[in-house]
Amino acid sequence: MKGIIDLGRQDMPPSRRGILGAGLLSVALTDPNWPDVMGRMETVRQGRVQRIGMPDVDMVIAMTERVSELDDQFGGRHARPMAAAFLVNTVAPYLRADGSEPVRKAMMSAASDLCYLTGYMAVDEGLHGLAQQYYLKALQLAGASEDHLTYCTTLRGMSVQAVDLGHGRAAVRLADAAAAASPQAGPRMRAFLTGQQAHAYAQVGNRNEALRYLRDAEAAMEKAESRERAFGSYDPSSLQYHTSQVRFELGDAHGAVEAMQESDRLRHDVYRRTRVKERAVLAERQLSIGHLEAACATWHMALDDYPLIQSGRADQRVQNMFKLIRPHLGNHAARDLYERARTVTPATLMTSEQRITP
Repeated sequence: MKGIIDLGRQDMPPSRRGILGAGLLSVALTDPNWPDVMGRMETVRQGRVQRIGMPDVDMVIAMTERVSELDDQFGGRHARPMAAAFLVNTVAPYLRADGSEPVRKAMMSAASDLCYLTGYMAVDEGLHGLAQQYYLKALQLAGASEDHLTYCTTLRGMSVQAVDLGHGRAAVRLADAAAAASPQAGPRMRAFLTGQQAHAYAQVGNRNEALRYLRDAEAAMEKAESRERAFGSYDPSSLQYHTSQVRFELGDAHGAVEAMQESDRLRHDVYRRTRVKERAVLAERQLSIGHLEAACATWHMALDDYPLIQSGRADQRVQNMFKLIRPHLGNHAARDLYERARTVTPATLMTSEQRITP
């Protein structure tokens, strides 16, 4: 799988390849099985792997889950170098090794999921071209392994990237393709897919389709929640986020604020990076409807977590905050927010004007 090797090395400078060991050390303490995982990875590095089995697949899956947790807590800029190193040093040799057909397909599926996650983290950094390369590799591996779940998830991720960049028509095509590729999806997966379709259609101004897909997502979520509550997947908070996005795209700023507030209330605490980004979006929308002091309070909550993450999307939202709040510095709440933001924002992200007290 030469493509994965090249992609990983392009993503990760040689000087940063050593980060893998330190990163693994930090997560090894949380799982009693990690000593065995560490041993397997050392074996791969030394070139002794000739044949893989399901324990090797399980190790890749476990590592992907750990990197995903780090991404949620600390942002893509922290976690992506680790994922890229893991692709180069461990997953690529596994994909070249011998194994039974079921094991090889399972390994390709696990590698596909890791490529998707790495692409998602590249989006978080604002490295959109690199993200698309990872997404395309994820699609290739998912197709080869007949992994419909990762295939659909990746297409949906590409739609999310497109809609965030304002490419509504591309977002619609990708969201529709994701839904079409998963005709037998369960209710939670259906909500996951149709919620994104609703957002994409709203961005291109197709009100009827946007609202239809949003209703479909709501019905599917209700069915999913009646069966079981799921942590770490598409949940009512995620659906409220999509509801807010649809309402905003369709011109209902007040409704968008209400839905985003509900999303924030329902969100699990572990998603720190998402919390920062979406609270900043909520504050922007509160300001757009004239609720200056409420917006300042929401931005303060975003700043509580902001120093703990490394995220290009979060950085962009903080830069937006400086621009939006500056015309309101005659207001005491706005002034306090501006001064606090100057103390927690890296100097490299601020303009010379922002570094000077107004």
